[in-house]
Amino acid sequence: MRILTTTALCAVIAGPAFAVEEQDVLATYADIAAAGYGDSLKTAGALQGAVQEFLAAPSAEGLEAARHAWLAARVPYQQTEVFRFGNPMVDDWEGKVNAWPLDEGLIDYVVAEGTAPMAGYDENPASNLNVVANDSFDISGEAVDATEITPVLLEETLHEAGGAEANVATGYHAIEFLLWGQDIGAYDATAGQRPWTDYDTGNACTNGNCDRRAVYLKAATDLLVSDLEFMANAWAEGGDARNSVLEDPNGLSRILTGMGSLSYGEQAGERMQLGLLLNDPEEEHSCFADNTHNDHFYDALGIRNVFAGEYVGVDGTVTQGASLQDLLNEAAPSVADALSDALDRTMLEMTQMKLAAESGFHYDMMLDPGNEAGGALIQAAIDGLVAQTREIERAVVALGADQIAFEGSDSLDNPDAVFE
Repeated sequence: MRILTTTALCAVIAGPAFAVEEQDVLATYADIAAAGYGDSLKTAGALQGAVQEFLAAPSAEGLEAARHAWLAARVPYQQTEVFRFGNPMVDDWEGKVNAWPLDEGLIDYVVAEGTAPMAGYDENPASNLNVVANDSFDISGEAVDATEITPVLLEETLHEAGGAEANVATGYHAIEFLLWGQDIGAYDATAGQRPWTDYDTGNACTNGNCDRRAVYLKAATDLLVSDLEFMANAWAEGGDARNSVLEDPNGLSRILTGMGSLSYGEQAGERMQLGLLLNDPEEEHSCFADNTHNDHFYDALGIRNVFAGEYVGVDGTVTQGASLQDLLNEAAPSVADALSDALDRTMLEMTQMKLAAESGFHYDMMLDPGNEAGGALIQAAIDGLVAQTREIERAVVALGADQIAFEGSDSLDNPDAVFE
């Protein structure tokens, strides 16, 4: 992640008494986390199965099925991102599964410079290492034997190799790149166009090293499943993440920190405003699949979920209970109404952006500096996130939470620094 500034929010420490029990609110919060990570594990398992079927008998249809499984897997996962901030266990783990942006040349072949945004834009020495094509190489002066591409190699040797955060070797976005390839058409309606023959180990193999590419894809997918299994267990009954929340006397601060930090610094700032300021498709959260509109939509929905105390699972199962909204309704009904309205407004703006993208007006087209309508769609969603953060600040005070800090972003707090 980039270095972020911090917006401190001070609140009174002595809180009012509520009829709704804070412990019940924390239990609902943990239940929603458990359901969300459980769904993430389930859909990642479906992705794993689709990848295995594709690799066993490569075809255009098999690659498309794996891509659809990846897209489906993103829906529940993005709704869990609100649990990252305020929960150190999640924040420490998150980079393994959702790190971005990445220097994709670390993993596989990339197009020649001059025809598309090139990997290595941050002068990362490993940005064009191409592990798929090379079974041995040096990283920071250390020789690496990559004859066998395994989850251990990806996780312990390649991921963030040399201390470079752009060396993303694991997680959703590494898999995304392996399924779609680079999106080399800036500001157009096409996603990555990797051919299925990149995985055909027979005579039709394109771009070489089809066997190693297949092994890398399988290793990355297997690792994603095991990582999500770890986090799903952590939020299940008796899990470390759940217990940490339930035993925290300042547990409400975790919920508010997650809502405010994701809403402001992370989503409005680093994931949306920065890309709009730079007009840079490389700043799309899912740039290979052109799925960024859904990433933003479901992140915002995750914030609303924990406020309302309700999550709808991938199979339609509803997890719900005592909520932060219930507490706020008792403490300050006008603040509760204002925050609820602000969250609804943001979801409306996100929905408009999502519908436009699904109609063919892709997110990278919206980033085109010459496309005022597209920029306006993104900016309206950013403005909604910023406005709801202001209402979350009011909720902090009304609920008497401890002093907390939300993540900030130069993109919002000091835009000129982005261009320095």
